[in-house]
Amino acid sequence: MSHDVGSCAPWGPAPRINDGGESADRRAAHRAVAWSAGGLCLAGAVELVVAALGHSAGLLGDAFHNLADVGTSGIVFVGLRVSRRPATASHPYGWDRAEDLSGLGVALLIWASAALALVVSVRKLLDGATASHLGVGVAAAALAVIANLLVARYKLRVGRRIRSAALVADARHSWIDAASSAGALLGLAGVAAGLWWADGVAGLLITGIVAHVAYDVSRDVIVRLVDAVAPETLEAATAAASAVAGVGHVHAKGRWTGRALIVEVEGYVAPETSVEACERIGDEVRKAVAEAVPETRVVTFSARSLSRED
Repeated sequence: MSHDVGSCAPWGPAPRINDGGESADRRAAHRAVAWSAGGLCLAGAVELVVAALGHSAGLLGDAFHNLADVGTSGIVFVGLRVSRRPATASHPYGWDRAEDLSGLGVALLIWASAALALVVSVRKLLDGATASHLGVGVAAAALAVIANLLVARYKLRVGRRIRSAALVADARHSWIDAASSAGALLGLAGVAAGLWWADGVAGLLITGIVAHVAYDVSRDVIVRLVDAVAPETLEAATAAASAVAGVGHVHAKGRWTGRALIVEVEGYVAPETSVEACERIGDEVRKAVAEAVPETRVVTFSARSLSRED
């Protein structure tokens, strides 16, 4: 079946949808990042001092990891700030992609902390040295566990609510940090029980945990960067647009830019449809898609008409 472009204007950009809560979302994200960075900086600093005092590989690796969290929070904060910039002639879609790039920065820093923890742990096992000041070390590790659990829950709740991939990635990192700190605690407990190698093994366990979360975060961020969208999301958009009177043969595609989901809908209309009718149909399509896919920020509608020969 042959088709041609009818009298309807091709791409009809819609105003940004759900902008009312955008400022509030960004403020919530900034608060989550700031409070998280402060809490983890305190926990990491305590661990670092105690690890240097007691020569604990597990605790030192966990301190590196927690302090790296402060760095990842800073990266996310910068990404959120840059994404606030308005669209320009050279960046017509705005700067929302900066959030995705900050997520990539988070992943790279996690990989770096894993490599550092690996080096410290291997050296500890090769040297055969035993950790000291175990009671203080256990207390520092317990503090880190509690801090990471609180921070992770806070960032995850905010990140999911505002649909920020970077903040969710940072939250997942903090969940794993809690397990990492628990590993350091168990290592020190093992040393107290007479297992001199327990601290080094705990460091290796922490390295594996960190590497695993680094892989997961890297995968999730890269999926966003290569414009992957869940098929069910596009199916919902297609179904919503198809339900609008006057639209047929609908095809929808989309892409994420940071927390903004942009959906492009192409639908066929009768050849005699006027420009005014096309504009009305386009408005209805945009409203229908926005209701069916709440995370949508922008919907564009392209109207095509069947050729009269068809």
